[in-house]
Formats: sequence, C-alpha cells, structure tokens
Amino acid sequence: MTTTTIQVTDPTAAPTYAPSAFQRFIESLLFDPRDAVFVRLWLRSILLVAPVIGLMYWRFSWWLAPVVFAFQVAWMAPPVILMLHNTMHRPFFKQWRFMNRVVPYTMSALFGIPTGYMEHHVGMHHQENNLRADLSSTMRYQRDSFLHWLIYVARFLFLSEFELPVYLVKRGRAPFAIRAISTDLVHLLTMLALCFVHWQATLVCFIIPYYTVRLAMMAGNWGQHAFLDPTRPGDSYVNSITCINAAYNARCFNDGYHIGHHVKQNRHWTELPQDFLDNLERYRKEGCVVFHGVDFFMVSVLLWTKQYKFLAKRFVRMPGDTRTDDEIVDFLKSRTRAIPDDVPEGAVMNA
Repeated sequence: MTTTTIQVTDPTAAPTYAPSAFQRFIESLLFDPRDAVFVRLWLRSILLVAPVIGLMYWRFSWWLAPVVFAFQVAWMAPPVILMLHNTMHRPFFKQWRFMNRVVPYTMSALFGIPTGYMEHHVGMHHQENNLRADLSSTMRYQRDSFLHWLIYVARFLFLSEFELPVYLVKRGRAPFAIRAISTDLVHLLTMLALCFVHWQATLVCFIIPYYTVRLAMMAGNWGQHAFLDPTRPGDSYVNSITCINAAYNARCFNDGYHIGHHVKQNRHWTELPQDFLDNLERYRKEGCVVFHGVDFFMVSVLLWTKQYKFLAKRFVRMPGDTRTDDEIVDFLKSRTRAIPDDVPEGAVMNA
C-alpha cells in the first residue's frame, strides 16, 4: 500500500509586485487586486507572441516552425487559457470594462483559443455539470479507451459549432448563442483572409494552434471528468477529480483543484488549496478521486494506456483510508465505465 502525507505545495497566494505607479494603476482597474497577475500575463503574451508571429510573416522558415509552435502553443498558451478561465468566472475589470472583451478576444486570436469558450464553459458546462445535456459530458464514454476519446473529440470538432448555439437558444440564452457563432465566424474568416497573405505562416501561427488548443482542452476535460460515480454523476464531488502538487498548478493558477472549482465555480484560484485541506473529511466521506504529482492531461494519457497501477500509486488517500493499491485499482476502474443513456442521472448539484 502506498501512503501519502497530504501536504500542499501549490500556490496559496497571488504573485506580489513592487508597489510602483504601474502596479497601482493596474490594481485600480480591477475588482480584485490579486488579478493583477492576469493583466501582466496578457501584456506579456502580446509583447512576446505578436512579434514572433510577425517574424514568421516577414521571414518564414519551416525550420523555425516547430520552435514557434513550442513557444506559442506548448509554453505560452496554457497559462493564458487558465487566465481566461478564471476571469470568466469572477468579475475582472471594474474600470475600462471594455477590457473584459478585449482580453479574451486578443488571446483567442494569438493562441487559437475558442472565442466561444465562455459561452461553452459558463453558459453550458457548469450549468449541466457533466450530465448528458452537457455537450462535453464524458458520461456515455468508456473513459480508459483512446478510441472513445477520439469519438468524443470528433463530436466536439464537427458538431459543437451547431449543437452549442441550439442548446443555448433552447435554454433561453440566445445572446450567448449569437456571440458564440459570430465571434468564431470572424475568427475563421480572418484566418482564411490571412491565408491569402501568407498561407504557410497562417498555417503555423493560427490554423494549427486553432485545432491543437481544442484537442488539448478536450483532453484536459476528459481527465477532469474521467472518474464518475454512476449512482450520482451530477454530484461535483464524484464527477470531477482534483490533482495536487503538480507543476501544472504552479503555471496554471491551481487549475488542478477541479472538485473545489465545480463545488464553487467563482472561488478565487489562490483559495483552492486551503479549501481542499479544510475539507479532507468531506472528500473522504464522498469518495473523491484525488491524485498528486500528475495533471489532467497525464491522467488522460495514463487512462488511455491503462496504467491503473501507476494511478493507484499517485492516488491520495484521505485520513482513515486503508485500501491497498489493488483495491484502489478496482475502485478507479469502477469509475471509468461508460454510463448508458438509460441509467438515471441521479443529479445532485453542488454549485
């Protein structure tokens, strides 16, 4: 049996900056001064990524393309995506409110992030909480099957452009639907127009990121909602997982604390680790799935390759949990089975 001392090394405070006039100016614009890190990340992203893209249009090189991809998509994009995730759940700019649109749209343009991210995530995913009406629900899929993930991704890539607006209109959120359609259409038409300027640079800097980011986001969502209790799949404590003490959390604003986020979606990212520690008994009682030292993407890969023994070694046992690794393996396998559509959802929402 692997025992784990439950200690948190993830950030529990926002970065601090010198009390300069610039910092005071940033904080004066925001609802929460802790979110100054996001303004700085936005500025840094523009100053670093925009010139790289400009260079590719000016002096394109296929040899340079992998370096640009690694910098733009693999390194810079993940924290930017989670910046947008956090700022769509909490009020961001108090002054200059137009920036609440400028920030996500400029980041979508530079990194290929879906322009309908907020409409999909806040307007649908959190409303449905991974139940069947959630277009990104993992319920009907065998979650340790790579083939099932490919089917899952295919549905998202080819049908979400139609299914999301239909869902939003049916739920009385027509403005969300219009915004999701119109912004993505502008995004696609802009990329098409740029192909006539320089198709190679457009492919590397815009088209490939557009699809890569979508694949990455779906892989992350798969891992976040891979272990479901079939008796209460709408309960946030048992339809989400939490990953602690992973390098990903330090870069991406404690995104690993997905159970705590679904229980209270507007909780500030700096408060998530302490919320987890304060509720260890609740996590034990509910039968929550918590891992240490791995992130959602690694969880997905480990499931596709059926590395349950490795996952068991990374499983965090709550106080009083004496199960062996083999028993944990059986438990995890029971949580990844597809839930047929005729099984009652038994929804218990914890929002």
